[in-house]
Amino acid sequence: MKYEADIGIFGGSGFYNLLDDMTEVMIDTPYGAPSDKIALGTIQGKRVAFLPRHGKEHTLPPHKINYRANIWAMKQLGVTRILGPCAAGSLQPHIKPGDFVILYQFVNRTWGRKDTFFDGPKVAHVSPAEPYCPELRQHAFKVANKHKFSVHEKGTMVVINGPRFSTKAESREFSRHGWDAIGMTQYPEGYLALEQEICYCGIALITDYDSGLEGNPDIPPVSHADVLKVFSQNIDKMKQLIFSLVESISLDRNCPCQHATKGSQ
Repeated sequence: MKYEADIGIFGGSGFYNLLDDMTEVMIDTPYGAPSDKIALGTIQGKRVAFLPRHGKEHTLPPHKINYRANIWAMKQLGVTRILGPCAAGSLQPHIKPGDFVILYQFVNRTWGRKDTFFDGPKVAHVSPAEPYCPELRQHAFKVANKHKFSVHEKGTMVVINGPRFSTKAESREFSRHGWDAIGMTQYPEGYLALEQEICYCGIALITDYDSGLEGNPDIPPVSHADVLKVFSQNIDKMKQLIFSLVESISLDRNCPCQHATKGSQ
C-alpha cells in the first residue's frame, strides 16, 4: 500500500496525539529513523501526517531529534505543507503565557545538529532570508484571530540547543536583542523543510517567561513541569487552531517556498 499525505504536523512537548482513528506507519529514510511512527488520518478530506518530534513517550531531547529523517519522511509521503507547533518561552512582557506567536524569523544558537541535506557531494545554499512560509503565516494569524485567540502576528524565536534552559544572563541578552520567544526545536526543522521546498509554519504556544523578566522578581525561572502544565491547559486551544488551519489551508501554493532551491547551486 502506498501511503500519502497532503499536510504534515509536528507535535511538540505535551502534544503527542492528534486523532483517535489514525494508521501508524514507519518510514525508512537515508538519514535514519524518524522520531516515531507517523500517524496518518483525514481532516475534512485532507490527508494529514502527524509526528511527535520528541517521540510519543518524549524520549528524544531537542538536540537528539533526527530532524533530517523527520522532514525526509514527510517529503516521501508527498507532504507539501507542514505545521510546526511548539512550546516556547516569552522574552517580552507583552507576550504572555497562553498566547500564540506566529513565527517570522529565527536566530540559531544551537550547535552540532545536522542542519542541511546538501552536505556533499551535492552542494546548495538555500536562502533562509524568509524561513517561514508567508502564505501559511498570514493564514495562521487570520485563523487564530477568527477564534479570538490572543495571537502575535510576527515573532522572532531564538533557538537554543537544550536540554537545559537559559541562565538569567542569557535570557536578559535575548530579551535586549528584541527577540520575542525562545525554544529548542524550530531549528533546523523549518530550514530543512525549506531545503525540500515544503512550506513550513512555526506556531509557538507561550508557556512561560524563560528565566524571568528583568525588573519583575516575582516571575520564577521556567521548569519543564511548568511547560507541560501550561501546554496541557492550552492543548485544546492548540488542537482547535491546528484543525481549523488544516480545514481551511489551500493545497494550491502561490508562495516562494516551492522554488526555494532555484539558483542555490
